Amino acid sequence: MNHESWRSAPEDPEGANVPGTRNPAPAANLARTVVFAAFIAVLGIFPGLYIGGAAVPIVLQNMGPLLAGSILGARRGGAAVLLFVALVALGLPLLSGGRGGIAPFAGPSGGFVLGWIASAVVVGLIVQRAMPRPGLVTLLVANVAGVAVDYLVGIPYWGAFTGDIGSAAVQSLVFLPGDAVKLVAVSLVAVAVHRAVPTLSAPRSTATTGS
Repeated sequence: MNHESWRSAPEDPEGANVPGTRNPAPAANLARTVVFAAFIAVLGIFPGLYIGGAAVPIVLQNMGPLLAGSILGARRGGAAVLLFVALVALGLPLLSGGRGGIAPFAGPSGGFVLGWIASAVVVGLIVQRAMPRPGLVTLLVANVAGVAVDYLVGIPYWGAFTGDIGSAAVQSLVFLPGDAVKLVAVSLVAVAVHRAVPTLSAPRSTATTGS
């Protein structure tokens, strides 16, 4: 098969099962998934900050799922966060403050952690529509949506534990300024990564083809 037939194949941002494209090496996909799961864990080194008596802390760790979706796309980004959450559930103290096991999920902040999975997937789905090189506006929109999804999961979960979803919603407003700064930072980093390493977002037909 000649090179032109590879180049003319339909684009798939994830490079999966499209006729005429070469699928990325499973080992490379696995490595990226593990690296981003580890990155989210590293962000847990920074302790959570409780403000105004809120039962849910402000953390840097929620930047990880946003960045995973922004750079890896929906499937691999979601897989990275799912791996991280699974490791936490198994008892590894990877959440901010050295928390791990089932206990963090059986409390007010558990919904926000579970929401990270959906957050990464939503961000990835939006970013994939702008492949091969998503711009800053697209990434900002995607990450705003990702944060919103995390709130939609986290606030009702928080309210279920306190018995007052209205109070949970009001208390969650304290997160907005910090999350706004974080999503802008993530979007800027993702733009730089996509420009510096276009093969992360380019269709596999061109990323893996020679001259």
